[in-house]
Amino acid sequence: MLTPHPHRRDFLRLAGIATAAFAQDTPQWRTFQVVTRVEVLKPSGTTRIWVPAALSRETPYQRTISDTFQCEGGKVRRVSEQHDSLGIIAAEFPAGVRPVITVTSKIATRNISLTNHASKMTKPDFQHWTRSTKFIPTDGIVKENAIEITRGAASDADKARAIYEWIVDNTYRNPKTRGCGLGNIRFMLESRDLGGKCADLNALYVGLARAAGLPARDVYGIRIAPSKLGYKSLGTSSDVVTKAQHCRAEVFLSGHGWVAVDPADVRKVMLEEPPGNRPIDDAMVKSARARLFGSWEMNWMAYNFAHDVALPGSAGKAVPFLMYPQAETGEAPIDSLDPDSFKYEIRSTEIS
Repeated sequence: MLTPHPHRRDFLRLAGIATAAFAQDTPQWRTFQVVTRVEVLKPSGTTRIWVPAALSRETPYQRTISDTFQCEGGKVRRVSEQHDSLGIIAAEFPAGVRPVITVTSKIATRNISLTNHASKMTKPDFQHWTRSTKFIPTDGIVKENAIEITRGAASDADKARAIYEWIVDNTYRNPKTRGCGLGNIRFMLESRDLGGKCADLNALYVGLARAAGLPARDVYGIRIAPSKLGYKSLGTSSDVVTKAQHCRAEVFLSGHGWVAVDPADVRKVMLEEPPGNRPIDDAMVKSARARLFGSWEMNWMAYNFAHDVALPGSAGKAVPFLMYPQAETGEAPIDSLDPDSFKYEIRSTEIS
């Protein structure tokens, strides 16, 4: 079992410096319009499409202004689940109708940093945000690793930072992982293959935090603009953001509330930031590592916090999370990453 990094004090000092620098300017709200168009290319019988809606809950980093949709020849409804702020635009098309839906989300976002404020969590919320899910268990090997990683931590904040640092030190971004990964953290720990993408590495953070008694959650979303902080790998390169899905994470700390974390993006900077394959002691990596505990650049739109999502009207299995459009025909579910049968385009425009 791997142990915490020996230089945690230096890391925490750097994290404090980076967060303070990020917070020097009053964060300004930016407004975006994000348009998602989905079409099933090989329909058969009744066809269903599900599109994630923008985050329904107002947060310090995002306000959803509106979600509208067009769906000619089909029936469409919005299905919501309050606790996980899950919104689904669900469309159904009869045989013979071309299955196409367009969802337009208008949102406002602003950068966030670690702040001090009184914040308490109710017992039901605590139970919800420390629960075990299919791919994010909190017992067995996950619990064992959480105990080892946080050994000697004097506070919940120390635990949260120790887990973050351990993930940065011991995981890697695997470019061969399909999509954003599955987030099957028990398999990752049992196999000792700690590679993957954001839905794997940040799910590992959430699972270890929950196993250590810290409320935590994945935040599923999509990058919608270039980075203004100098990271080409952490932003978009055009208004077409179809493949820019990205999962982040949050941990709840008394005296701070929900705290932004993103160890997966530290590993993305290491692998992808030009010229690529940067070492962990590279200056840009160090900067990203310090900043991504406690702050987010909000060139990104959140969808929901949900795990094990049952798609309304579907007879198929629940999906691990809803970050990509999903669809099924009368014959079977459609692979959301298969361009031969499932076509969608997502465009983002900053409007103010």
